Amino acid sequence: RSWKGAGEKSEDLSAYFCSCNWGKKSVAIDLDTNSGKKIIQKLIAQSDIVIASYKPGDAEKLGVSYEQSIHFNKQLIYGQITGYGSSNDRVGYDAVIQAESGFMEMNGEKNGPPIKMPVALIDVLAGHQLKEGLLLALLKKEKTGVGSFVEVSLIQTAMASLVNQATNWLVAKKLPTRQGSSHPNIAPYGDVFETRDGKSILLAVGTNKQFKDLLSILQANAIAALPEYATNESRVVNRSALNDMLSRAIAKIESAEFLSMLHLSKVPAGLVQNVRELFEMPEAKEMLIESGSLIGVKGLAVSGLSNRSLTPPPMFGQHTDEILMRVHL
Repeated sequence: RSWKGAGEKSEDLSAYFCSCNWGKKSVAIDLDTNSGKKIIQKLIAQSDIVIASYKPGDAEKLGVSYEQSIHFNKQLIYGQITGYGSSNDRVGYDAVIQAESGFMEMNGEKNGPPIKMPVALIDVLAGHQLKEGLLLALLKKEKTGVGSFVEVSLIQTAMASLVNQATNWLVAKKLPTRQGSSHPNIAPYGDVFETRDGKSILLAVGTNKQFKDLLSILQANAIAALPEYATNESRVVNRSALNDMLSRAIAKIESAEFLSMLHLSKVPAGLVQNVRELFEMPEAKEMLIESGSLIGVKGLAVSGLSNRSLTPPPMFGQHTDEILMRVHL
């Protein structure tokens, strides 16, 4: 609630807080008191799932650990996010995990410093990992009637999310390093080029056909005949020289014309946009949620399911009386 950008004028509902609290209700309980503990115990007894993210040891001190909670609900599913797992008492923060897991070392320009991603992506991915675990636990409970303890650590989430960069090292023994936005295994993929009207366009050419179609659009078919660019493997090796040739050709064409021809030929490419431009895209319309003057973006990008409306992010303790009355507390 208090993490505000410079100059942001908000009180209880900061922009950061609003990013992840649509559809939630806020109940303020003091777990340092016996009365607070009794309220939580009664809530646990009536709950299917409890999700917790405490510093190591705090859940036990407050009386809300998994072992303590199942005394009040034998079928409870307890989801827990930690930094490094239950056996490691280090406090985990997204930025630190990005540094330790290789993401910062890989992120940035070749001769520049390591750079943290501008979104707490490890935190976001840990939430998705936990969601998958909880869904499996719900399925198990449906079949067996048995609850579960489901734990996700930030560091293991980061490891799981390295995907091809992990196997570039584990399988190919090639240590991932910074190389801007260029893809380590595909070329030209992730490479950005400037058009005649000063727009930046990213190419994501994944097949030989797409590469030949790109060259046809640029009227540079002779490049395709050169052995150093005939296959993806050779293009990755000779990426620098290839990008120099592509840069000169793309600099001669207007962005709108270039993108139109790329899309017609099914060559993956896109304009580098800011967030304002993103939310002007037609695809953004169904992702936005509104309540009065407050606008947010859905955290679930799934179509085909019934969409329930989400209540706006809550003020601190806004629903304490409502929830406690509903559960007869």
